[in-house]
Amino acid sequence: MTETLLTIDKLTKAYPGVVANDSVSFEIKQGEVHALLGENGAGKSTLVKMIYGLVKPDSGVMTMNGAPFTPAEPRAARASGVAMVFQHFSLFDALDVAENIALGMENPPPMRDLAERIRSVSEEYGLPLDPYRTVGDLSAGERQRVEIIRCLLQDPKLLIMDEPTSVLTPQEVDILFETLRKLTAEGVAILYISHKLEEIRTLCDAATVLRLGKNVGTCIPAETSARDMAELMVGTELQTPKSAGADLGEVVLDISGLSMPSPSEFGTALKNLHMRLRAGEVLGIGGVAGNGQDEMLLALSGEVRVDTNALKMNGKAIGNLAPNARRALGLLTAPEERLGHAAAPDMSLTENALLSGNVRRGLSERGFLKWGKTRAFAEEIIEKFDVRTPGPDNAARSLSGGNLQKFVIGREVLQAPEVLVVNQPTWGVDALAAASIRQAILDLAAGGTAVIVISQDLDELMEVADNFAALNEGRLTEKRPTKGLSIDEIGLMMGGAHGMEAAHADA
Repeated sequence: MTETLLTIDKLTKAYPGVVANDSVSFEIKQGEVHALLGENGAGKSTLVKMIYGLVKPDSGVMTMNGAPFTPAEPRAARASGVAMVFQHFSLFDALDVAENIALGMENPPPMRDLAERIRSVSEEYGLPLDPYRTVGDLSAGERQRVEIIRCLLQDPKLLIMDEPTSVLTPQEVDILFETLRKLTAEGVAILYISHKLEEIRTLCDAATVLRLGKNVGTCIPAETSARDMAELMVGTELQTPKSAGADLGEVVLDISGLSMPSPSEFGTALKNLHMRLRAGEVLGIGGVAGNGQDEMLLALSGEVRVDTNALKMNGKAIGNLAPNARRALGLLTAPEERLGHAAAPDMSLTENALLSGNVRRGLSERGFLKWGKTRAFAEEIIEKFDVRTPGPDNAARSLSGGNLQKFVIGREVLQAPEVLVVNQPTWGVDALAAASIRQAILDLAAGGTAVIVISQDLDELMEVADNFAALNEGRLTEKRPTKGLSIDEIGLMMGGAHGMEAAHADA
């Protein structure tokens, strides 16, 4: 029998007004890939932070290999053999790979020796890296390799991975899974957090499900359907989003020869984009993070001006128009970054409703704000999109990531856009909320709105999109009908196969 590596026994952690973990118990065995599942606010992040020494539990005990395990800080956790790859990478773009890895080590060896170790370990585990490449020049998949190699150089007994495939192509996911299987064959245990349930079924040996801070069950993923796991997570029956399947209308947005340098030094310039979007169409745009998604949204929103004729809406050139002028025409956008871009953190939800809803909802007149009408708009968003908050006077930063995402998407949807562009609409959102947001997108399209969904979640794009295109190094492939499109074909498009034969979806 496989020996138990880590035992978690009645671990509890409470914050003012909420119990994040309520007497949670489970075991992780050596050489096992153990999934940790749960909706937003279920307590996953708090639990792994306690294992990694970032948070101290209020009660309960942990044992590692039968000995008490009480890490007071991450350094102590690492010394005990626990390593963690976070969802959001902690890398410095201006430094090279070896320099970044050295910063994460307690006693790094001389740089030449470290570079050789990086080459050796990365090749041994099928994740080749050049230690002297600048991190700012790496793809998202390569950056993840840096984080993983940094962990592997610590000879971990337990590797915690938080949403590790969210920035990878299907081919890169296959490579990662091969690496993880090699690690488990050597006895390393992996605690794996992901909302991609089919990947959980493929990779994981066991799963623990959290709901409202409690362990509500365990399962063997290979023997449990993705739907059953999702319903165990949310505690209710899931409704699958359904499209009305209406015929597409006339072209409402025409992108022709759109090129734009990135405002960021390590961003990706847009290179000669061409695309036509029809009324009632949902176009899914896939791609690994950092291939021009943010830049495309900036160009479409008007936050960065482009050539006047590169963008046309209903035949009118809009490339030089500012965001509010485009909103008045019906072109609305919802960016990926919730706090700071989509919402002002310290402003109330009422004030955040005003920021983008003023033009189309008539929330001001002759320079005077209509606070009653604005508050009513915020309350409408909260009610219709089930935003969990005490009320519209609460600051945006007080909401969980998933609830703020529902507010941001709801704010744009309820303005009846003619064209809606959303980047990562269900990022960090639980299964129930994700299904609700996707249904809202499909309902908009059924009403004649043209929608562009930019996402790294291929399952999401296949579920909601009529057509699919991919961004790679700032170039956009021709769009193709999603029906009948294979994962291998999608991976090739995301990986830069621009010359591949593609059907013209505009025909």
